[in-house]
Amino acid sequence: MKRLCFVCFVMILIGVSASACGRDTADPIESENETFLSAQAFDPLRIRTDGDYLVVGALDDPQRIWINGVNTPWNHWNDFVGNNFDYTWWDEHFALLRENGVNATRIWIMCTNNYGRGNRYGQGPFLDMDENGMIHGVDESHWRHLDDLFTIAERHGVYIMATFMSFDHFQYNEWHNADPYRWRRMLQSPEAIASFVTHYTLPFVERFRNNPFLWSIDLMNEPDWVHENVEAGQLPWRYLSLFFAMNTAAIRQNSNIHVTVGMAFPKYNSDLSGYEGNKVSDAFMQNLYTNPYAALDFWSPHYYDWVEQWYGHPFTSRPFGTRARGGWGLCDSRPALIGETTAQGTEGFTLTEDYMNAFANGWQGVMAWTSNAVDWNGGFEDVFGATRYFYARHPELVFPHIR
Repeated sequence: MKRLCFVCFVMILIGVSASACGRDTADPIESENETFLSAQAFDPLRIRTDGDYLVVGALDDPQRIWINGVNTPWNHWNDFVGNNFDYTWWDEHFALLRENGVNATRIWIMCTNNYGRGNRYGQGPFLDMDENGMIHGVDESHWRHLDDLFTIAERHGVYIMATFMSFDHFQYNEWHNADPYRWRRMLQSPEAIASFVTHYTLPFVERFRNNPFLWSIDLMNEPDWVHENVEAGQLPWRYLSLFFAMNTAAIRQNSNIHVTVGMAFPKYNSDLSGYEGNKVSDAFMQNLYTNPYAALDFWSPHYYDWVEQWYGHPFTSRPFGTRARGGWGLCDSRPALIGETTAQGTEGFTLTEDYMNAFANGWQGVMAWTSNAVDWNGGFEDVFGATRYFYARHPELVFPHIR
């Protein structure tokens, strides 16, 4: 079964009935063997899902892969515009990741749109975005730098989770985001969201979809704060989730790239009692945008110790099911990994123990924040002991794609 071509942003009335904790059996994405035999050539190096697992390799001989990962969110804030990109730094850092058993990293493809006076090289906005949040184009330097980034990733055999935006886009900061209001207006307009899909998401997908080391797109870092925090606009979930639905459908209908959303904690990532409802479930998104491709491929919640008092400790819990039954609240309809956690280890545990506990409890990976010490959560000296330890014990799960 081939994927449908994304022609326009009209809601397709096809009567989807996805359940709250799973996919409708009529969903064309149900068969993984068929999903990845799309018009795009199948690549055995591409990560795909297989039940609760992530796999690579031939369709008739899938090999499990576990995300022994990190976050390398930026070297310079907004690396991929103007003269910000440092090719040598990224090339050397990817070599360092590979040497230390890291098989994937999460990178912020755009941190904001360079509104503000703190940009390192004085570059202006690289998205042509008007006052109403409509997107009209992208600076060519952005694409050129991303060409280099994905070439580096492929050369070193390290997968990229590309994060499109963050709650930072929606809150004021005189140094790097003095005009968050355009982003807020964009989310509140289906036409403006469609312009983002047309002028950013689809060109991104069409340019990089044949590189298997772009394994996933994280549409937004911690959208929870856009909903909860006054300084980020306190936007209703219907605006955020419509953005996720329209972009997810476009990506999945035009590529084999997986899609996720890096939620800050499970509060808005679960439909179980005691949570606020899964705002990125198939049912919630498809109620806003009737398209069966508006469905995430895997869960990637974040965890820091402040979360434990309400939702427990994920590394010592299974990702799925109720807390009373030893779960962290997620639905068991797709794989789950920890998209962020402190590189210094959670309270009472080393980072090595966190990685090993996550593996033992059925998580499909951990991505520590960060490999390059962008803040107080630690850097490579904290991370690489854990990634080396896991790789030494499970090399077949970290680099099964070695040619």
